[in-house]
Amino acid sequence: MKKRILCTVIMICSMIISQAQESLSIDTFKSEIKWSCDYTFYFGGHFGSIDFKEGNFIVTDGEITGGRFIINMNSIKAKDMNEEGNTSLSKHLKNDDFFDVEKFPEASLVITKTEYHDHKSFKGYANLTIMGKTETIEFQAEINHKELYMTTKFKVDRTRWGINYNTELKDRAISDAIGLEVKLSLHTL
Repeated sequence: MKKRILCTVIMICSMIISQAQESLSIDTFKSEIKWSCDYTFYFGGHFGSIDFKEGNFIVTDGEITGGRFIINMNSIKAKDMNEEGNTSLSKHLKNDDFFDVEKFPEASLVITKTEYHDHKSFKGYANLTIMGKTETIEFQAEINHKELYMTTKFKVDRTRWGINYNTELKDRAISDAIGLEVKLSLHTL
């Protein structure tokens, strides 16, 4: 009887160890988010950046299985025009016509599931919260194990989060899709 109990305890401990999880923080100074938004009926648009406040990956048995990332919405910047134009558009994006950062200073992304294609790439499922509203998204990600970073590019439909410019004519001129290009770098020792 004691042998069976000991074997059961060893088996449970082995299962716990094999399912060991660790949390790996990102380096917010090396991680980046680039955004872009095109016009609907003609070529061109705007692009810029936004900063992470904090974030971490959950790694299980050497693979990313989750994560949580906080985005500083006050850091949104336009970068495609002259200084005056960039400043004006950045202020406009922060006001209640778009992201209302005074009321919603942070956005978040929580990776809920990953499906690996191979050792270097996976399909991710996540909850993206913007302006207090959470919607699910999917994305493809590439991992660089040597340099310790992950990259992804995807688009989201801004209208799912209620991000609508308040003038009907102008809203039609701006694509509903916002492109996001993300690089997440891990802290190194």
